[in-house]
Amino acid sequence: MASDTLTTGTGGPGGPGRSGTEAGRRRPLTPRAGLTALAVVLSVISILPVLWMLTSSFKTRETVTDGKLIPTDFTFDNFVYVFTEVPFARYLWNSFFISAVITIAALFFHSMAAYALARLRFPGREKLFGAIFATLLVTAPVVLIPLFMVARELGLLDSYAGLIIPAIFNAFGIFLLRQFYLGLPKELEEAAVIDGCGHWRVYWNIVLPMSRPILSALAIFFFLANWNAFVWPLVATSDQDLTVVQLGIASFQTQYTSNWNYILAAATVAALPMLILFFVFQRQIVESIKTSGIK
Repeated sequence: MASDTLTTGTGGPGGPGRSGTEAGRRRPLTPRAGLTALAVVLSVISILPVLWMLTSSFKTRETVTDGKLIPTDFTFDNFVYVFTEVPFARYLWNSFFISAVITIAALFFHSMAAYALARLRFPGREKLFGAIFATLLVTAPVVLIPLFMVARELGLLDSYAGLIIPAIFNAFGIFLLRQFYLGLPKELEEAAVIDGCGHWRVYWNIVLPMSRPILSALAIFFFLANWNAFVWPLVATSDQDLTVVQLGIASFQTQYTSNWNYILAAATVAALPMLILFFVFQRQIVESIKTSGIK
């Protein structure tokens, strides 16, 4: 009887044997959990080089290549050396000034061109937009030599104008803004026209205020692209007073090939403004991507 009772207690419908079986079952991995795990892995892989650069910039020359993420000998001498031995502050100013002027000018002209291509009707509009869009298929090295020859004939070499003017035009900005303007409701513009507003007032008072999210995102893209510009400043300038930060790091690396602690310190200083800019305006970037796809 005792044996029967024990068997019944452990194998009955409500006994502990059933609960143990249910506890051993594992829930299947949902697609959302899999995508989350993949996003975490990719985020770690993306952040690790930046984190290694940041921590290694505080290492000494002897420990910079030890392979450890956390510095054993923490020092600020690398940053002091970068700003005292080379005019790195001048390099930063050149990159900031050139990137800021290009960004402001590009947003102004691109938004006007995109609005004209999206709203105004004139002969050859679609062909013009197709020609502008086709330039996206041409890589920068292909037009590097013709661009250099044109800049030389115009006397733009070794000047801020030579670094700024060729970089203002960007078909990507015109294309993205045109797609955004096509999604704006026409009723607002038609009401403004009925009230007596011309195309310029409609563009300035209605279209531009509604374009703040995508303009903010494009400002980040333009500023980042020109901050990291290397090939065209290398070709267009030989004056040390016009050296941008990326050329400064390259020359610094050539001069101090084995001193990776100084090179990483300079790279960290150059990367920090872009990281801060992204974190400050990341909401605008996400909103621009969302709104540009809404029709």
